[in-house]
Amino acid sequence: MDSIAIVGLDCAFPGAPGGDAYWDLLMRGGDAVGDVPGQRWDPRDYAAREPGAGRSEMTRGGFLDDADAFDNDFFSVAPREAAAMDPQHRLLLQCAWRALEDSGRAPGALAGTGAGVFVGVMGGEWGRLRMGDPAEITPQLGAGSSAGMTANRISYHLNLTGPSLAVDTACSSSLVAVHLAANALLSGECDTALAGGVNLVLSPALGIVYTQLGLASADGRCRPFSADADGIARSDGVGLVVLRRTADALADGQRIYAVIRGTAVNQDGRSNGVTAPNRWSQQKVVEAAYRRAGVTPDQVAFIEAHGTGTVLGDAIECAALGSVHGVERAEPCAIGSVKGNLGHTEGAAGIAGLIKAALALHHRIVPASRFADRENPQLRLAERGLRLLKSPLRLPPGEAVAGVSSFGMGGTNAHAVLATAPRSKARTAGRRDAASGAAGVFTLTGDTPQALRRNLAEQADAVARRPRGEAAALCWSSNRVKTGLPFRFAVTARDTAELAAGLRQAAGQELPAGVAHRPWSRPVVAFLFTGQGSQFPAMTAGLHRDSAVYRHFLDEADAALAPHTGGSVRDLILGGEQRIHETGTAQPALFAVGYALARTLTELGVRPAAVLGHSIGEYPAAVLAGVLSLDEAARLVAVRGALMQELPAGGGMLAVNASPADLRGLLDDEPQVGLGAVNGPADVVLSGAVRALERIAEILRARGVRTRAVPVSHAFHSALMAPALERFAQAAGTVAAASPQVPVASTRYGRMLRDEPMDGAYWTGQAAEPVLFSSALGALEEALAPTHLIEIGPKPHLLPLAGRAGLRGDIEFLHPAPGAGASGRDLAELVAALFRAGLDPEWDALYAPDRRTAERLRPYVFSDRHRFWSKPADPAARQSAAPAEPAVRPARPARPAPALALGPPAALPAEFAEPAAEPDAAPARLDALSQEREPVLSAVIEAVAEVGDYPLEQVVRSARFYEDLGFDSVMIMQLKDRIEARLPNAGEISVQQLLPALRSVGSLAEFLTDCVSVRTP
Repeated sequence: MDSIAIVGLDCAFPGAPGGDAYWDLLMRGGDAVGDVPGQRWDPRDYAAREPGAGRSEMTRGGFLDDADAFDNDFFSVAPREAAAMDPQHRLLLQCAWRALEDSGRAPGALAGTGAGVFVGVMGGEWGRLRMGDPAEITPQLGAGSSAGMTANRISYHLNLTGPSLAVDTACSSSLVAVHLAANALLSGECDTALAGGVNLVLSPALGIVYTQLGLASADGRCRPFSADADGIARSDGVGLVVLRRTADALADGQRIYAVIRGTAVNQDGRSNGVTAPNRWSQQKVVEAAYRRAGVTPDQVAFIEAHGTGTVLGDAIECAALGSVHGVERAEPCAIGSVKGNLGHTEGAAGIAGLIKAALALHHRIVPASRFADRENPQLRLAERGLRLLKSPLRLPPGEAVAGVSSFGMGGTNAHAVLATAPRSKARTAGRRDAASGAAGVFTLTGDTPQALRRNLAEQADAVARRPRGEAAALCWSSNRVKTGLPFRFAVTARDTAELAAGLRQAAGQELPAGVAHRPWSRPVVAFLFTGQGSQFPAMTAGLHRDSAVYRHFLDEADAALAPHTGGSVRDLILGGEQRIHETGTAQPALFAVGYALARTLTELGVRPAAVLGHSIGEYPAAVLAGVLSLDEAARLVAVRGALMQELPAGGGMLAVNASPADLRGLLDDEPQVGLGAVNGPADVVLSGAVRALERIAEILRARGVRTRAVPVSHAFHSALMAPALERFAQAAGTVAAASPQVPVASTRYGRMLRDEPMDGAYWTGQAAEPVLFSSALGALEEALAPTHLIEIGPKPHLLPLAGRAGLRGDIEFLHPAPGAGASGRDLAELVAALFRAGLDPEWDALYAPDRRTAERLRPYVFSDRHRFWSKPADPAARQSAAPAEPAVRPARPARPAPALALGPPAALPAEFAEPAAEPDAAPARLDALSQEREPVLSAVIEAVAEVGDYPLEQVVRSARFYEDLGFDSVMIMQLKDRIEARLPNAGEISVQQLLPALRSVGSLAEFLTDCVSVRTP
């Protein structure tokens, strides 16, 4: 079979809350066994009172810390529903998110795709514990107690539309799920798959079964293949891997832990008993997997065995493995079982073994086996070509192959063949000196400001632990993975030390608003293209050095100009020559820079809602708007500059801090001077004969009016341009102007362009008439209400003018190359600012190809504030309590619940019992003043809080029913009933009437207010 790549993983096992912690536990040979937590059950209630009574002796095992913690707000799950959900569902949701992040993709990027979900789960203890009393059953409890819903929960909350199924083959469930996922990928049924399993030991019931079968360990430990092995110890665990076809993973540059070369599943058939293992079937499933993988037994370096630590099970498994691996080879095949560290994770056992094997191949070292120092001699491992690892095994260079076995109690056997990941061609660049690194943008998002700060601290610590080096690859990885949640953070950095400092500083800020930005829409961006006078030697040289995209587009402009300028404008721009100030070279140079900057931004995903060009800046603006082709605009600019360069000297321009009305009298007295540009209410540029400008300047200085000579060679936008215009009109007459694809604010007309063509006549008139920048900018603001103005030019020239133009105070000004010291970092800062404002950039364009390599980031840290184990407290009780911590608190135990199938009467642990109803408990209520001022809104808030079991303070007017409160069709029906009870004057309301109003709590209240007013006489 073609191989399947493991591109991401996440897990939580006892003593190992994550992939890194799991690997650490394995490498140090850790023991994760502990006492039964009081939250689960009291072992004394189930202890055998006489020998042979068949009761559970399970006082120890492997138990997850914080199995009751769930970040329900993150997944928009109402507290009432979260409390009813099997905690296995909750663990899987968070595990799925983190595994997808670990695969190098933002989980939200898979929404709406046909990604598949395959989950192994053994039984459904939660359902048996919670569904015993028919009087207490709710729709939420019904869905939440179904083991079959484990995969569906993930698909629903992440909006994945591919195959979604739960698999129960007992202890082999999760490896069978991986087998099914791999086959779905190979058949083309999906392109990405989440596969794994989950297990929580919620009651002693299965332990009683193991005891009665003689399979239970006396001290709660599995000792696989040991002379001291005496049985099974139960354990919690959850694990998921993200799978893709290897060719697809390599093409997308994803990091690969290991590849699955082949899998096989079979059944024992008619054996010694339905729960008895079958040596021949185990042998056949291994052989079948090897055939599919195209490997021979002598190629397999190690096997992660099923290895439960039962005398019979270990003997049969070793006999089966020996039949396959007892071949001539340099070293015996190493075997081991993670159950020696964790215990038996049952439905998650296969994925625990698979992740161990994948990590061993990834790190190229196999952890030692616990209890290997007391090998069971009756297993005859050496003569069967097998060995236990008493110390870690370092894998030799080249491809290494491993096997993973998992066998179900009912006889369903699974085996997977894994191999080391193929070498990626993309990761050829070594570590670079941090001093030469280009700046990147590190992004992070969270569902709340507090979540963002929590994850900032986690990322800061992780980055600080890295060796100092370039940060670009880390930043690029964060752009792919750490985006998509409501609250945004972005910081630029060149190296890891700078990045860690920036993250730590942000995490330590007291006000979340200082670092957490929640944009409600995309930014509305307008480009302002700079005119002549902003040029300087070596302009944009730093950006040219740092940005491959800018280099590409400057080369494009240079190639378009070269036939008309007789040389390389690019070389002139970067060479630092003073000739850059000559009109014949300044105008083509500014056009090239403007075009290259604008196209760099559009390549980054910054697409303008409108463009405005000042004088020569209108040419690159027209190209970006689709009015002129690059070649056509380059020809016109070159001709324009050359013709103006040929004009006789004696003309100039004067900037004056006055209004046109203030200057009318002076201009009447000096016919050789006119308005060259109106840049603002008191920002005017006069253009004309130098002597006349000097006379005007002297008069204005005497009046206390500030003036400044503009460093230009000619009197642009004046009557002195007339000698050049006739020849320019001939050159421009052949222009084929298209309709703008982007709105244009015309500085010739001082308004938004309507149906007027930007043809030869437009460009001829534009060269002689004043630049009406102020009016055009005002029209742009009125028409589009931009949130950001970006100046496109070599230094800030128009933004200071815009700042004095009386625009809205919330408009942000940005510049990609703000002056002589500008570099790629300034471009990165601009992109970071727009990301914080709601833009989703095309991040690849910010980085050189050799920096676009996947780096592993710390997975998302979920909140553990909310705890769900038994039914949450009544909303009224929560309101009467101190509101210091709005977490969902467990309710107190109540009346005895129905008996377990395998236990005595009233044996249900009290922690799982539904609390007794308070006889006189009142529903949650708002204060009297709120009810008096907005009675309908108050009734809606109370009804929503009751249905979802939300604290009243969380149900605000702006809260959205689906996105924020996690309402579904069942909850909507419950809400309808409660609203009708609280607002009888609204009359009977159909669901069809209600649905359009369910945008938010406030919109529903407005709809119901109208209903009440219509029906109230």
